[in-house]
Amino acid sequence: MFAVIRTGGKQYKVAKNDRISVEKLDTAEGKTVDLDDVLAISDGKKLAMGKDAKGAKVSAKVVEQSNKPKITVFKKKRRQNYRRTKGHKQPQTILEITEIKAA
Repeated sequence: MFAVIRTGGKQYKVAKNDRISVEKLDTAEGKTVDLDDVLAISDGKKLAMGKDAKGAKVSAKVVEQSNKPKITVFKKKRRQNYRRTKGHKQPQTILEITEIKAA
């Protein structure tokens, strides 16, 4: 059984016991979060999408709140002695899918 969910403006295909990294959610580590925005759900025999998947729910446990690896942003203009370096670490939440419920 798998489901396609949407969180943080991105879509993820998930199954039970999968670990996914999503945009930061305001939930403490160890808590359970319900993801209600299910786009599609399948039990291996039939696929329900759109209105047919309405009411389906995916439950996940928050494993960790952390940051993604640092990226370096470097700007330069040639022959102008202009150089700027910045770094950015995007916050993320690691989820473990515990249950997928059909409508």
